[in-house]
Amino acid sequence: MMDVALASSKACYSISYTFTPFSRSNSVLACSGSNPDQRRRTVIFGSSLALASSLLASNQQSFPVESAIALEQLKEEELEEEEERNVNLFQKTSPSVVYIEDIELPKTSSDESNVEDNAKIEGTGSGFVWDKLGHIVTNYHVIAKLATDQSGLQRCKVSLVDAMGTRFTKDGKIVGLDPDNDLAVLKIETEGRELKPVALGTSSDLRVGQSCFAIGNPYGYENTLTIGVVSGLGREIPSPNGKSIREAIQTDADINSGNSGGPLLDSYGHTIGVNTATFTRKGTGMSSGVNFAIPIDTVVRTVPYLIVYGTAYRDRF
Repeated sequence: MMDVALASSKACYSISYTFTPFSRSNSVLACSGSNPDQRRRTVIFGSSLALASSLLASNQQSFPVESAIALEQLKEEELEEEEERNVNLFQKTSPSVVYIEDIELPKTSSDESNVEDNAKIEGTGSGFVWDKLGHIVTNYHVIAKLATDQSGLQRCKVSLVDAMGTRFTKDGKIVGLDPDNDLAVLKIETEGRELKPVALGTSSDLRVGQSCFAIGNPYGYENTLTIGVVSGLGREIPSPNGKSIREAIQTDADINSGNSGGPLLDSYGHTIGVNTATFTRKGTGMSSGVNFAIPIDTVVRTVPYLIVYGTAYRDRF
């Protein structure tokens, strides 16, 4: 997503042929002489010139075909390189992305051991590993029911893989909330497992047109990758509590229900935003392709306060 030229560096060379134009006056002068050797040399010269012209015409006809084949091969190599970069980026960053399930326990159960088996999944979302201590960053609206629960029946399940690639699931406990910026921090017990935090980037130097990558769990399909560009910067979008989130990143990378809370990445795999919202076509629920992410600079300023104090800095006083 950053300005990096990753195209093939192979050069395409062309060959141009030059020759002295044939002059009619010179040939007449050569043929007008009475010397037989002179006439013989003239005939030989004329034949050689005709042969050279024929070869040149043949080369001129074949060169465009060869050039087109070389160009096609170059395009295929560049496409393969781009695909390989995308594959590597996904493999490197997806272990840092988590799957979040918002569940509600049954009000009554005769068998306490099966209480979670009878739980109702009310929604799913995404998040990412912030540090090796087990802090998970997501959107506030992903865990809003847990945050406002008065019954004690709401739970949050976080599924992820450790650094060894082993998948496990833990309860997520709320550590801090910032509804104004639609951010929340959960904490899971790592039990000695090593986690892989995201690599943090910056959103201050983004430019429209840069490539970006979204990883999340749209409609419950875990670890889904979508690709697009930064479509706009400095957007203002509503937060869950009706306030405004400023400096949001607009992208055409698909962000659908379940992507919320997942990372938006640049071409290096650095997190540049938190996927949070999309415009949908009225009455259809279908994405319009106008999607938004909270800039990572806002996240970096906010999350440490949420971990330490439970609220954003502005809410401490």
